[in-house]
Amino acid sequence: MKAAVVTSFGSPLEIQERDIPEPAMGQVLIRMEACGLCHTDIHAAHGDWPAKPSLPLVPGHEGIGIVEKLGAEVTDRTVGERVAIAWLGYACGECRYCIDGRETLCEKQQNSGYSIDGAFAEYAVASAKYVVPVPDGISSIDAAPLSCAGLTTYKALKIAHITPSEIVGVFGIGGLGHLAVQYAHIMGGSVVAIDIEKSKLDLATQLGASHVVNAATSDPVAEIAKLGGLDVALVLAPSQKVFEQAFASLQRGGRLICVSMPAAGAMQIPIFETVIKGISIIGSIVGTRQDLAEVFALHVAGRTRVVSEERVLQDVNASMAEVLSGAIPARLVFDFVHAPLPVA
Repeated sequence: MKAAVVTSFGSPLEIQERDIPEPAMGQVLIRMEACGLCHTDIHAAHGDWPAKPSLPLVPGHEGIGIVEKLGAEVTDRTVGERVAIAWLGYACGECRYCIDGRETLCEKQQNSGYSIDGAFAEYAVASAKYVVPVPDGISSIDAAPLSCAGLTTYKALKIAHITPSEIVGVFGIGGLGHLAVQYAHIMGGSVVAIDIEKSKLDLATQLGASHVVNAATSDPVAEIAKLGGLDVALVLAPSQKVFEQAFASLQRGGRLICVSMPAAGAMQIPIFETVIKGISIIGSIVGTRQDLAEVFALHVAGRTRVVSEERVLQDVNASMAEVLSGAIPARLVFDFVHAPLPVA
C-alpha cells in the first residue's frame, strides 16, 4: 500500500510503499476511502508543538473507510462496516476521565496521526472500540471533515452552554469555522463571523452568520462592541493576537473558548477585567465518540453542510501549502476512491 510519511520535521512528506498492516488484538484493518487534511497534521509534520510525535509517522485523523479484517477478540465491529478514524485513537477506559464521559482527557490516550499512525494511507489499523460507525446518508467525503473539524467545533460550542439569543463570535472561518457557524446557529446563537478573507465571510453569511467582521480592514474589537459584545468567543485561528482580540470582545459573563493552538505564543490576559467581568476561559480539545455520533446525526438530518475540495494523496505537500496560504475555502479531503494513488 502507499502512505504519506513524515520522516523528518519540516521536510516534505514522502509517499512510501508499505506492507498492508495486520490488525492486532482489539484492532480492525480499514481500507481508506477519504481523509481530511487538518492543520494539526501540519503541526505534526513540522514538529511545532512541545510534545512532538515519534518519527516516522503517518498523519491523518479524519479518516473514513471500510472495515476489511478483524483482529482477535473484536466483537463490536463487522467486516464491510464503514467507520471513522478520529483524533482519539485509544483511551484506557478505566480512569476518572474515561468513566465520567471525558475520555478525551485520558492521560493514557493515543492520538491518530500523532502518537500512532493515522489515515494518510490506503489502509490503516485502528482500535475497534474507538472507531465510530458512519451512518448511511453521509458521503465519505463529507464524513471526513465532520470527524475532526465538525467534532471539534461542535464539542467546543456544546461546552459553551449557549442559550438562545446569545451572541457567539467565531474567529477564523475555514475548515473548522464554517462548521462552527452552523453549530452555533443550530444551538440558538446569533453568530458573528470574524476573518481576514472576504470570501470566507461571504460563506459564513450563507451558512447562517448574522454579522461579519473583516479583521483585515477594521478593528474587530471595536466592530463587535457596536453589537454589544460577545457572550461566547470561539477562537479557531492559530494566532496569539486573535485570542487577545476575542477576549477583549467579550461582554460581562462571557466565555472564551480556546481551540486553536499556535505553534508559539501565550495569551496576555488582564486579571482585573477577567475577575470584574466574570469572564470564563475554557480549553476544548475535540470530542468523544458520542459527540461524533451526534455530529453525524445532525448531518444526516440535513442540518449541516460541509464545504470541501478533493485532492489526491500524492499531492499532500502541495495541499499542506494550500492550507497554510489560507486560499482554500474550507477543508481539503484526500479521495482514495475516485482518485486512487497510481501504481508504481
